[in-house]
Amino acid sequence: MTKKPKIKKPGTVRKIIKSSIPEEPEKAEIDVEGADHLYREIRVENTLQDEEGKKVKLKQGAQVEVTIEADGKDTTPDDQDEEAKVFDLLTPEPSNLSLGHAETHPDRRRQFYRSKHR
Repeated sequence: MTKKPKIKKPGTVRKIIKSSIPEEPEKAEIDVEGADHLYREIRVENTLQDEEGKKVKLKQGAQVEVTIEADGKDTTPDDQDEEAKVFDLLTPEPSNLSLGHAETHPDRRRQFYRSKHR
């Protein structure tokens, strides 16, 4: 069995949201560390199973681990590092161009270059 590419992020259960409809399960709102500010919270059904198969629920304040996993066929190689090496080799240091802070920081030079050459 092939291992799937994945990433794990720590999170915290910020609140438990009771449903106003009795048939719908309650939700756990989880803050995911390292996510963009506007997309930090996710809400999932607050239903888990322990190792014995019994249903359990998360508590407010619980520390959790959020795992994102995909099939290999649904991913692409991260060639950002390779692109950065090629860019640094092909792009001269800025001389009389006024790029603001981009002049002094390689990542900003790359961003400036990409924004002007797309």
